[in-house]
Amino acid sequence: MRNMKDLSKVKAIFFDIDNTLIDFMKMKERAIEVAVEAMIDAGLPLSKEEAKKEIYKIYEEKGMEYQKVFNDLLLKVLGKIDYKVLAAGVVAYRRVKEGYVRPYPGVTYTLIELRKRSYKLCVISDAPAFQVWSRLAGMNLHHYFDEVITFDESQIKKPHELPFKIALEKLNLKAEEVLMVGDDPQRDIKGAKKLGIITVLAKYGQIFPVDEADREQIPDYAIDDVRELLKLLPSKHLSSQHH
Repeated sequence: MRNMKDLSKVKAIFFDIDNTLIDFMKMKERAIEVAVEAMIDAGLPLSKEEAKKEIYKIYEEKGMEYQKVFNDLLLKVLGKIDYKVLAAGVVAYRRVKEGYVRPYPGVTYTLIELRKRSYKLCVISDAPAFQVWSRLAGMNLHHYFDEVITFDESQIKKPHELPFKIALEKLNLKAEEVLMVGDDPQRDIKGAKKLGIITVLAKYGQIFPVDEADREQIPDYAIDDVRELLKLLPSKHLSSQHH
């Protein structure tokens, strides 16, 4: 955005997954909505709004990846876990989540085109490995990536440099040969910029604003659609990689 970087040396693209490749928040909201209705139907003594409010409070405290959110809700409301209510919620949540994991428009096309141009592709996620692979498989994207770096491997979350360093080492690349695409200015952009990786803000999935006072959060580029990457990156990479 501020200083246009030289993209002719780029050999790989790193992607965040949630809200960059998939509309994670929309999927989560839909799944919670349906789960709450199922739990109330099974005997949870709260209104829909009350239940949702409590669930989001738990997520705020323990993170959006927290797996025992319904257990915590029941312990708080009932003082114990009613397995009839818990099972109703979990089953409803999973059904919606599995049916709803879809890539943003243009994601599959963009990944195919980038591979045709011989770019290496990598996912860097703060989520555990099984969840990341489940999402990729659910979207039928699990074959496109050369490397997938998850919390299981790094044991530390972005914006720490380690997940990015692991990806660079595995692909044997320098920071200036990589583009990082992510929706979160703090975790994705700042984390990558610390190492000198060129950054692209996925504005179409962005939830948190850029803190303009923190220069490391200001991306090199911003896109409103993932397909814009194809215009951004030189197509000459295709000819240079094929002998």
